[in-house]
Amino acid sequence: MSGYRQTGSRAYLTGIVLVAVIGGLLFGYDTAVISGAERGLQAFFGGAADFNYTDGLHGFTTSSALIGCIIGALISGVMASRLGRKMSLFAAGIMFFLSALGSYNPEFLFFHKGVATKGLLVAFNLYRILGGIGVGLASALCPMYIAEVAPANKRGTLVSWNQFAIIFGQLVVYFVNFLIIRSHANDPAVVEWTNSIGWRVMFVSEAVPAALFTLLILLVPETPRFLALNGQDGKALTVLSNINGEARAREILAEIKETAVEKTEKLFTYGWMVIFIGCTLSVFQQIIGINAVLYFAPRIFESMGMGNPMFQTVLMGIINITFTLVAVFTVEKVGRKPLLITGSLGMAAGAIGVALSNVVSLPALVPVVSIMVYSACFMFSWGPICWVYISELFPNTIRSQATAIAVAFQWIFNFLVSSTFVPLYNYSHFLAYALYGGICIIAAVFVWRLVPETKGKTLEQMTALWRGRR
Repeated sequence: MSGYRQTGSRAYLTGIVLVAVIGGLLFGYDTAVISGAERGLQAFFGGAADFNYTDGLHGFTTSSALIGCIIGALISGVMASRLGRKMSLFAAGIMFFLSALGSYNPEFLFFHKGVATKGLLVAFNLYRILGGIGVGLASALCPMYIAEVAPANKRGTLVSWNQFAIIFGQLVVYFVNFLIIRSHANDPAVVEWTNSIGWRVMFVSEAVPAALFTLLILLVPETPRFLALNGQDGKALTVLSNINGEARAREILAEIKETAVEKTEKLFTYGWMVIFIGCTLSVFQQIIGINAVLYFAPRIFESMGMGNPMFQTVLMGIINITFTLVAVFTVEKVGRKPLLITGSLGMAAGAIGVALSNVVSLPALVPVVSIMVYSACFMFSWGPICWVYISELFPNTIRSQATAIAVAFQWIFNFLVSSTFVPLYNYSHFLAYALYGGICIIAAVFVWRLVPETKGKTLEQMTALWRGRR
């Protein structure tokens, strides 16, 4: 007996992937928790005596985690290469946990409890930025981890589950925030409680999944690609055997070792095109305007008499989860490119429908349906599939650095789109949505002409593909 598993274990693979996708859930949870807490924050810091808490400061405070996201994405490559994928995710979990506690009690050690000051605002934002670094790390490393452990024929599906976890995390926090407020619904001082305590409870609620993730990530193995590239072939073979069975594991390990010259390879070893395509996919995922288009969805729903904010968020959450599942169950059958192209064209139709409703007299149902079409098409295409591509497009030798750059581009353009939408929308409703619709069409052409299909290819075959294009 060789000591290695002769047949792969589906339960083993499922278990380690489930742990990894908790990182995606935390990604969604952390980015959405502010939606319920921001009014309480505004009221709390609005009462500060030593400074004026302006709308500008509130805008920065509600989005400060995004600074951390950019930092986390930029350092993810270095951390993944030096610490490994597993320990880098452990570090992200620690950051999520400390950010949750610090955002709950930013007064810790240095400030008086419940007294809003300029220094306390700085401390709060530093805790939020720390959580953002965790988000940036998780956004790059969770898909990478899953891609490096998953068999080629399951990789797209398993990485897509990470996007499902992100959307699910957002929906979970909407419910958690709702339940926190509802817990004091009969309290005559509910507004006062929300402004002083409620927002804190919302932030600290993240500590529970963060602690769970941080502990569980210690129980999963390092990825076999990282182990093999660092001379730990025996450990790599053990992990590969547990997933694929010994015979196939030895074949995969041999393929990995053929590409193990990486340590000396530089970012552009395989030419500039692979980096350009990966980064451009990330840029398109943001500049097609999904966050901006959904930003005004509640106003459109309200025009239809659907004024309940909880109903709106739950409705959009259900749509997002449902159509993310479409990607999960079709990505290995249909392929990556068809989903991206179809989604891009559907999003273009949705965005243009909203644009036309701003200049032509159309039934109120048209913009509502258009928003839903836009969101649904994003969720089965650019939402999950962009992450699938980022996790599997780059050769083994440059994956950690290239992924870091691509994800950093994503967060940078997330910030640019978010910060420019309101001025653009105020200038011209039609122009804003028409612009995003046009970009969606350009995105479809880009994918059709330049992006290779990766369905069914091993990560080592992707290395060979780009080596052949040099």
